[in-house]
Amino acid sequence: MNTTQIRDSLSRGVFDTKLSELYPDAQAARTRYLRITDSFEAQYGQRENALLFSVPGRIEVSGNHTDHQRGHVLAAAVTLDAVAVASANDENTIRVYSEGFGEIKVSLDNLNPLAAESGSSAALIRGITARFREMGYKVGGLDAYVSSDVLPGSGMSSSAAFEVLVGAIINGLYNAENIDPVTLAQIGQYAENVYFGKPSGLMDQCACAVGGFCAIDFTNPDAPVVESVPCEIGSFGYTLCLIDAGGSHANLTDEYAAIPAEMRSVAAYFGKDVLSQVSRAEFEAALCGGLRGSVSDRAILRALHFFNEDFRAVEQAKALRVGDFDAFLRGVRESGRSSMNLLQNVYPSGNINERSLSLAFAVCEDILGDSGAWRMNGGGFAGTVLVFVPTDRLESFREKTEGVFGFGACHVLQIRPSSAEVPAILTASH
Repeated sequence: MNTTQIRDSLSRGVFDTKLSELYPDAQAARTRYLRITDSFEAQYGQRENALLFSVPGRIEVSGNHTDHQRGHVLAAAVTLDAVAVASANDENTIRVYSEGFGEIKVSLDNLNPLAAESGSSAALIRGITARFREMGYKVGGLDAYVSSDVLPGSGMSSSAAFEVLVGAIINGLYNAENIDPVTLAQIGQYAENVYFGKPSGLMDQCACAVGGFCAIDFTNPDAPVVESVPCEIGSFGYTLCLIDAGGSHANLTDEYAAIPAEMRSVAAYFGKDVLSQVSRAEFEAALCGGLRGSVSDRAILRALHFFNEDFRAVEQAKALRVGDFDAFLRGVRESGRSSMNLLQNVYPSGNINERSLSLAFAVCEDILGDSGAWRMNGGGFAGTVLVFVPTDRLESFREKTEGVFGFGACHVLQIRPSSAEVPAILTASH
């Protein structure tokens, strides 16, 4: 389809069935896709063989910092997403225009890491393309116009959604959509680790690439086990909210990097690479032996968090499968306390003035008491808190939290259904 045909198909409702699977408001989604199609043409002109793409943001429901230790995670894709109109070009150059950020150009003539690009979106695009080529997949020039409503710095993994989106575009334009979602996630993680310079685990990319409410077992990181978990939050009388506490993620890479490094220092004491290779019994025995003094106290606390949180993620998935939502909510509250007391990623260690997430925890407890549940969302140190709010108290909860954190700080989220295609590629057949 050329871009004119895409616009016509959108206007005539050809994609409405697909859009209804992806979004709570198909009409608003149609308007959004029409707008970015117009924007694509304004930037790159009318094109043949263009495609529409969508990759969701994600929330971490349980398993805070367990993925990089090859543990277990409970995550869900949300209806906020990164979308694109894209078409191949014959110029051996990838051009990506992101709303609010401008255009990025990456030449396929040099896909080696560039020190000057570290920490940038250009590094991610270069790393993703390089990894495609290394794995024997096809790559080529392309033009893409990207729009995202995944809140940056929200813990919903706007960067992972962007990474999977770029991979989905290359997959759709050059590889006939033959690359599976988990592989796209692994390619995105590679780019983030090696080219961008952030030592993240695979959870963010995997949740964005797979979708739905899912339990992920990272014991084998080359082939993580992903299982769908049934969960209709509304049927239990709850609404999912995200509180943007207003803290900045700037200059926090060292804080994030210290968590896996310290956990691995404990694993190394046992001659292992990661904590999932160490049994809880071995760890507890070593606490009465020589562990303390061989590693820092904070590393021990963070390891204890891992063992508790890894078990908790598995148990919460079990609770959801049998419909025990109260047990699930208890796990949410326990996870939040563990991040505060053991993992210690609720505020940055080097900034005594930054306590936005601590304040959000306290405000949620003051408002909801035992009737709701809240926990860290994402890597921590700044950003957002995930809250399960009784639906009959939603409006008062929103009013009170926004009184503290500002208008619009309380975001009501909806889960992207497990039946929805992720990543989604819209073509005439839909």
